[in-house]
Amino acid sequence: MKITGADALKKKLRQNATLSDVKHVVKSNGAQLTTRIQKYAVFRGHYEGKKFVKPTGFTKRSVILSLSRNNLEATTGPTSDYAGYVEYGTRFQEEQPFVRPAFEEQKKVFINDLNRIMK
Repeated sequence: MKITGADALKKKLRQNATLSDVKHVVKSNGAQLTTRIQKYAVFRGHYEGKKFVKPTGFTKRSVILSLSRNNLEATTGPTSDYAGYVEYGTRFQEEQPFVRPAFEEQKKVFINDLNRIMK
């Protein structure tokens, strides 16, 4: 996600919100995004040759939240090596997006939360 107009946003936030308000918004939205990703991480399984392999749930369990820059930055997502193949698919398997839909939903909530604390 790329945010443009960061300087204007910083100025407005300094006028209307405390740093702890911003940290709270970042932390809570990061946690909500983590939960949304895990909610969407329900997969169909796949075939290895003619044998169907049920999903194990490893990718869903691998979704973790990491806070940095004094809680002003939240990073979340799956840590399994093959999550990208599940998200985007391969020439042998269809995509099963779970990060992108969760992000698109949470992005709206995050922007609304920032707008709320700026007023």
